[in-house]
Amino acid sequence: MKKILMIFLGIIITSCGVIVLKHSQIVTGGTAGLALNLSYIFHSPFSILFFIINIPFYIFSVLRMGWKFTLSTMASVSVLSLITSLDQWIPTFTIASWLGAIIGGAFIGIGLSILFANGSSLGGANILALFLHKRYNLNPGITNFAFDFLVVLTSMYSVGLFRGVSSILSIAITSVVISYFKNKISGKQEKPARVKSQKVQQKVAVSQ
Repeated sequence: MKKILMIFLGIIITSCGVIVLKHSQIVTGGTAGLALNLSYIFHSPFSILFFIINIPFYIFSVLRMGWKFTLSTMASVSVLSLITSLDQWIPTFTIASWLGAIIGGAFIGIGLSILFANGSSLGGANILALFLHKRYNLNPGITNFAFDFLVVLTSMYSVGLFRGVSSILSIAITSVVISYFKNKISGKQEKPARVKSQKVQQKVAVSQ
């Protein structure tokens, strides 16, 4: 139950970040950024586009990450799509691009870190980042940034140069936050392992 609540919290925080970016007229990386970009171009709901774009990535997830992770990711994507759709009932407001990049990027980074730590993601590059981290121990923050950077570059057509630069700032902040929490989580996991190893060594020494 605690794990489910933490995943839900991560989705809410990430949704807040996406809404902030939307009202700043900038994008983020991954499938969320691609969905935002397409929503600006075609004036279509972000929630629907985000859900549709993630469908192909579910196939990769099933093959590489297993059904449990895939179902958790599908549930997370569905809930985020639902929460962000509530934005249409929020009073209209605007945020400066640079400020939205900082706030939105930080929110998304924290939200994704919570999801990663609890065995879930929001599809797309998140799945790839977790797969590479699991298989090759690559930093998920760096993997996300590389993928996100490409998405933001292609989105400058719809948001313009200045907002494009602000979008790069947002994904850089997201990457830093994810990397920070990844190191924190790794440190907590290594500490119990070291303690356990020391206890084993002490028992061996005593028996000798």
